[in-house]
Amino acid sequence: MGIIPIMMYGTLILYKLPKKISHNKANQFCKKLYGQNTSSHKGRYEYHIRGLLDDIPHHRLIRGAFIIRNQDVEKVIAFLKNYSVDVYTRTIKLTKEDIKSLERSLK
Repeated sequence: MGIIPIMMYGTLILYKLPKKISHNKANQFCKKLYGQNTSSHKGRYEYHIRGLLDDIPHHRLIRGAFIIRNQDVEKVIAFLKNYSVDVYTRTIKLTKEDIKSLERSLK
């Protein structure tokens, strides 16, 4: 058996917002997690409000599911627990597409 590169494994994070969360709180959560593109003065100025995942390489799969590097798990879990969301994690073997996506988001 050879040595398996660290980048071959990542963490799948699945989360679910509480059922009784208000629409405003859900929007605030998504903005702080993913960031948000916005504009002002009738589209004259466009800018991006940064979210947590702007600074963490990730591969978003579907709503509520994304893959991150193992070394970023604690930071993301701490953020998610601040919003009382249900969090599920699994260590997974990364596909070539996952690795490319994580490397691309490092740049």
